[in-house]
Amino acid sequence: MRVLVIENDVELGKIIVDKLHASEYQCDLAENFGDAKYYLDIRNYDLVLLGWEHSSHIDISLVTDIKKDVNAASVIVLSSRTDKESEIEALKSGADDFIRKPLDYDILLVRIEAKLRFGASNIIEIDELIINPEEEKIIYQGEEIELKGKPFEVLTHLAMHKDQIVSKEQLLDAIWEEPELVTPNVIEVAINQIRQKMDKPLDISTIETVRRRGYRFCFPKKIS
Repeated sequence: MRVLVIENDVELGKIIVDKLHASEYQCDLAENFGDAKYYLDIRNYDLVLLGWEHSSHIDISLVTDIKKDVNAASVIVLSSRTDKESEIEALKSGADDFIRKPLDYDILLVRIEAKLRFGASNIIEIDELIINPEEEKIIYQGEEIELKGKPFEVLTHLAMHKDQIVSKEQLLDAIWEEPELVTPNVIEVAINQIRQKMDKPLDISTIETVRRRGYRFCFPKKIS
C-alpha cells in the first residue's frame, strides 16, 4: 500500500513516514502544496495523510482535488485545529477522517488500517478485463492471468491512467522506490512481459507504444 504524507512540519512528517515504513507501507513525503501536486500527478496512492493548520500553506481544497480523480485515494486530515467548524469543513470537502494533533501513532496506524480495509475499492473493470491491485490479480473472461511483480504494477498504473500517454520516467517515479538506481530499460522489459504473457495469448492489446513519448493503455483493442 502506498501512502502520501503531506505535512509542512518537516520533523513531524519524517516521524510519520518512519512509523509507516516500520509498518511496511510505501510512503512519499510532501512538505508543501507544489510537492504534493507533483506526487499526486505521477503516482497512485491508496491513502493521503494531509496536515492542515492555520499557518499552513496547504489548503483544505486539496482534498477536493484528490477526490476528483477517477481512482480517488482515501484522505485523512491531521490537524491541531480544535474547533468543530474546521472538522466539519474538512469532512465536507471530502476528507474520510479527521484526526487531531498531537498524534497517538498507535491509534493513527489503526485508523489507517481501517480506512484502507474498508475504503473505496481500487479494482479496475474494463469490459471483460478485471485488474485487482490489492490482490495482484488479473482476470480476463473469467480466467486468471499469471502476471505479477513490476509488469503487473506497470499495467495497473497505465490502466489507472487510461487513454493518457505515460512516459518511462513517470512510470519509474510511480513504481520504483529508488527510480534513480534503475535504467529506463526495465520499463521495456516489463512491457514486453505484459505482451508475451497476456496480449499475445489472449489476442488482445492492452498497451501501445507512443513513439518518443511513452506508453498508453488502449484496451479494449483487438490485435489486427
